[in-house]
Amino acid sequence: MLKVLILFLLLMAGIVLGPMLAGHQGYVLIQTDSWNIETSVTGLAIILILSLLVILAVEWLLRRLLRTGVRTRGWFLGRKSKRARKQTNAALVKLAEGDYRQVEKLLSRHADHAEQPVVNYLLAAEAAQQRNDEMRANQHLARAAELAGSDQLPVEITRVRIQLARNEDHAARNGIDRLLEVAPRHPEVLRLAEQAYVRTGAWGALLDILPSMQKAQVGDEGHRQALQQEAWLGLMNQSMADRGSDGLKRWWQEQSRKTRQETVLQVAMADHLIVCNDHDTAQTIVLDGLKRSYDERLVLLMPRLNAGNPEQLEKALRQQIKQHGATPLLYSTLGQLLMKHGEWQQASEAFREALKQRPDAFDYAWLADTLDKQHKPEEAAEMRRDGLLLTLKNNP
Repeated sequence: MLKVLILFLLLMAGIVLGPMLAGHQGYVLIQTDSWNIETSVTGLAIILILSLLVILAVEWLLRRLLRTGVRTRGWFLGRKSKRARKQTNAALVKLAEGDYRQVEKLLSRHADHAEQPVVNYLLAAEAAQQRNDEMRANQHLARAAELAGSDQLPVEITRVRIQLARNEDHAARNGIDRLLEVAPRHPEVLRLAEQAYVRTGAWGALLDILPSMQKAQVGDEGHRQALQQEAWLGLMNQSMADRGSDGLKRWWQEQSRKTRQETVLQVAMADHLIVCNDHDTAQTIVLDGLKRSYDERLVLLMPRLNAGNPEQLEKALRQQIKQHGATPLLYSTLGQLLMKHGEWQQASEAFREALKQRPDAFDYAWLADTLDKQHKPEEAAEMRRDGLLLTLKNNP
């Protein structure tokens, strides 16, 4: 700009000084309908130079005024941003103290001028929810959604978290389903999905997200295993409630072989079938489970079974005694089965074997019953007395 001005001034000087040096200045006539302007070339050049200077002066003045306005506006905005930053830092301290009223107040004030206004509004919404102020929480969420634009993921995550805090479980479930379509492996989305699905009994959906939880490393292996078992048991209860024993058996057959070999599920399935009075199928599951691996939970179910083939249970118990030794549980269970079949002598022998290894009030009582059946009242009374003393000792 400066170079152009210098060149222009040199040009004008040439136009003015040239005629003067040459001895004549020329003649200029500007004529309109109402008036005439007569001047020399030199005069016209001077007028043009003065006009240019006036224009440059006006431009400089306007630029100075506008720059002052921008600086003033920037000063006010910077002041608000600085205040918002200071209040955000103070809010984090109050959050550590658990003062949620001050947290919400500090975060929402001047939040529009904060470095991350969406975060301020979301934290303010959660702080308001901690105070059970649902109206304020909804207002902060709505403002955060406006500022977030196309990135609504953090807003929706916060919304679901607040819904779970309000026990609006089905609304949270609906939000989680939408979030999983957008971010199927987001750790926080998966954690919230776990809560929503457990609360609403969405066991099939819970099983579906377990592989994603494993890939995202949400929870440890034990936690995911417990969730899987809880989901299986939930589906089992639903099948029993909807279709009874037939629904249970149909659901069981639909599972993979690996799933059917889970001891926890075998125990739960047998227990559900006993409740449904399907003892034959329950006995089959118990015996199949014991063939693969010994588990005391399966043994404890045996006395509750009233199937048509009790001999199979006795045979299986004696086989377990050979393989795993004469444990008190196996002998006590064998004694209970023999009692149900009226084999009093063998039952009493089994209870005596169990009591040799550890005293148990129930075994004393069962042994006394078998002795009564064998017409041995004195010995039966002695066993009951021993069992009573043991009970008093364990429960003073």
